[in-house]
Amino acid sequence: MIKFILNNKDIATKLPPGMVLLDFVRYHQHLTGTKVGCNEGDCGACTLLVGELKNNEMQYRSLTSCLTPLGNVHGKHVVTIEGLNMEGLNPIQQAMYDESATQCGFCTPGFVVSLAGFCLSGKNASTQNAIAAIDGNICRCTGYKSIERAAAKVAALMQARSSTEPIVFVTENNILPAWFATIKQRLYFLSTELNGQLQPTTAKEWVGGGTDVYVQKHDVMKDASIRFLFDEGGLKGITQQGNRCIIGASATVTDLCESPILQLHFPRLADHMKLVSSTPIRNIATVGGNLINASPIGDLTIFLLALDATLVFRHGEQQREIPLRQLYKGYKTLDKDPKEQLVTISFDLPGAFTLFNFEKVSKRTNLDIASVNTAICLTMADDRIQWARIAAGGVAPIPKLLEQTSAFLGGQVITETTIQEAIAIAQTEISPISDARGTADYKRLLLGQLMKAHFLELFAKAAH
Repeated sequence: MIKFILNNKDIATKLPPGMVLLDFVRYHQHLTGTKVGCNEGDCGACTLLVGELKNNEMQYRSLTSCLTPLGNVHGKHVVTIEGLNMEGLNPIQQAMYDESATQCGFCTPGFVVSLAGFCLSGKNASTQNAIAAIDGNICRCTGYKSIERAAAKVAALMQARSSTEPIVFVTENNILPAWFATIKQRLYFLSTELNGQLQPTTAKEWVGGGTDVYVQKHDVMKDASIRFLFDEGGLKGITQQGNRCIIGASATVTDLCESPILQLHFPRLADHMKLVSSTPIRNIATVGGNLINASPIGDLTIFLLALDATLVFRHGEQQREIPLRQLYKGYKTLDKDPKEQLVTISFDLPGAFTLFNFEKVSKRTNLDIASVNTAICLTMADDRIQWARIAAGGVAPIPKLLEQTSAFLGGQVITETTIQEAIAIAQTEISPISDARGTADYKRLLLGQLMKAHFLELFAKAAH
């Protein structure tokens, strides 16, 4: 039995836990404001909010309901566009209306839900943050400037919040319905009723955030026997042990973005993570899923290859460590037993003399996979590279560690000649193919340009 709160209604259902949330709200609860768009997490028309108790506080995230199984909302609060309705238009809807930010209206519920998520997030009430909250929503007929003006009005609504808890502020100021204030206590009581998460011992499928498997096997997953990993406590968290960062396999991209440990050691972390899909996807996509998916262009895979990450797999009582660079044996082929489960990812945190950068080119900034992506990690001694590791995606059948290029850079002084020689070596290590994201020649060109971008970012004066 799956139990959760849907808007202001308690839900208990015996429907398959592998059914996606979008189908449940539309076809079983008849809440048709949530739209069926791409079914791949790309358009944002199906955006919902999911709230849960964390450290005795409510935390709301936007997500794409077309990729979210019912099993992942067990014990949580789900909010659809209908749940945001008040007598007349709520202030978010009014802002969209005032700024003529809707035309056909198909995408509008998703925008309103995402902006409600911004109001509940506790983030600084800036126009920039409000616009960032809708980076997972696409509109094809209105024009984004009017939507951005509406987002700015929503940000202005929140500027008086100060240190007030977001739910208290939005309910007391009639931005969202008053019953939101009751959810925290209701979820607490619900949590005492639940018998843990749904974990069948005979599960044949393992699901984290679902952002890839539900694109690839949507129909199969509905009735599958699934072990849900997304909320498994032992797979969550980002911690530091000595100089080692330990990431649980079910930590999300948003968890990376918000980690004080990573923010401290990666000054441009926010810029790097903005290149990874969109806010609703980052909220549910897991680090482990990105690695095990084995995509040749996985953003986090390239990021972690450059950091020489180590993986820990578990099967029963046995554990096995393997460097990430040894995991990929061929296209979508892993050095992993099907019964093994990824538990943690770890790497040495950058020190004072270690530099890191991540670059990506895709057809659009958000909601897109890379044509080519690349990351570099360098340790410097005086003006010389002591140690180097550079990785690239989209240029080979597997996420590629450029070993010869990395070895060449060790001991080098950064000059224009050094950079050009490194690019030339990199070209001998890759084997891109022509596909929908670009020709092989274009990808070769991109890698060279992005390698230059690494050095321009890290050594601007020397690279000129």
